[in-house]
Amino acid sequence: MRHADKTRTLGRTRRGRTALLRGLAIALITKGKIKTTTAKAKELRPLAERLVTYGKKNTLASRRQAATALGEPKALVLKKLFEEIAPQYQERSGGYTRIVKAGRTEAGRDESIIEFVA
Repeated sequence: MRHADKTRTLGRTRRGRTALLRGLAIALITKGKIKTTTAKAKELRPLAERLVTYGKKNTLASRRQAATALGEPKALVLKKLFEEIAPQYQERSGGYTRIVKAGRTEAGRDESIIEFVA
């Protein structure tokens, strides 16, 4: 039974899932919009929202927390998050991402587009 088990496993081990979500988050930050499966998009949303919240604080501690959550990414990724994306949402108190359904693939997976709200 899966009592109180909220997260999707996405058919991976914990390390594999963490690596996948970090990669998706970095892609979302650099590109602004990515196409993935609906399950992955729904798992990515809380991480992306948390990263934007760190960016809004813009302290050394929040930079370090974001770097840790992203697995010590390139400096460009953190710079874009803290200097371009987060300042847009200074007045907004949440809901920084949007998931738009994009239909099914030939393999039968539901696809979605996850993007930052303008």
